[in-house]
Amino acid sequence: MTLDQLTTFLWVSRLGGVRKAAQEMNISQPAVSGRIAALETSLGTTLFDRAQRGVSLTKKGVLLRDYAEKIVDIIEDIKTNIVPAEAVDSLLRIGVAETIVQLWLPNFLADLYEKYPNTKVEIVVDVSVNLRQQLLERSLDFAIMMGPVSEYSIDNVKLPAIELTWFRAKDKPDTNFNTVPVISYTRQSRPYRELRQELRSRYGHSTQVFPSSSIYAGLEMVASGIGVGLFPHQLGLELIKQGRIVTFDPGWKLDPLQFTVSFIGDPRNELYADAATIAAAAAELYLKE
Repeated sequence: MTLDQLTTFLWVSRLGGVRKAAQEMNISQPAVSGRIAALETSLGTTLFDRAQRGVSLTKKGVLLRDYAEKIVDIIEDIKTNIVPAEAVDSLLRIGVAETIVQLWLPNFLADLYEKYPNTKVEIVVDVSVNLRQQLLERSLDFAIMMGPVSEYSIDNVKLPAIELTWFRAKDKPDTNFNTVPVISYTRQSRPYRELRQELRSRYGHSTQVFPSSSIYAGLEMVASGIGVGLFPHQLGLELIKQGRIVTFDPGWKLDPLQFTVSFIGDPRNELYADAATIAAAAAELYLKE
């Protein structure tokens, strides 16, 4: 019985099939099947019931899963307490919502590399609904998005809320929502849906919402006088300094944006958990400045 066999056994039991486990572990299906067969031979028992739709654990398999999870947890403890952070050489696949990219992502990455200089990072920028799906499919390890994700294998760390502010062009004082378009987030985002619902509730169906896939492009549209916009306060400060946009108060706005760091918690990985702590600290520090 080897650690590779036990790790492979856990992936098959979690994902319910050899093919999915092979994709997650980036090895071939025959390699996965071979490890499981060798483990069953060494233990002298059948661990899985096979069916066309996948596999399920036998009673002995359930018992082994409990032992295997404890072993993997101990190994993670060894990595955390024995291996220096600067020696950790791992790949961290991160998904990030654009709002965070424009705010404090560089600060987080700098702090992460300071502690884990040998860690390789791949970054995907997308809307939260897509990041959630990629996280559940395990093509991402870690996502900073509008959350939380309600799934047993995903852990969530709540981040400081991000306040929204109404902006308009400095030389365009008209803020009548019945006649002036509202520039918003992309259609696939929660802020777009909530803003559209609020506008229709308050002003009827005459309001126009112009979605933008880029926050900076949306703010430029506001500065050009195309419409007014509701965006994170910090992202409008530079255009305010340039004298191109100003804030205004129509008497209402949406609730602050609530983001989470969501990461795969099963199987446990101390790098993901520690990176989430680093991200939360970077967000807290940035928003206090």
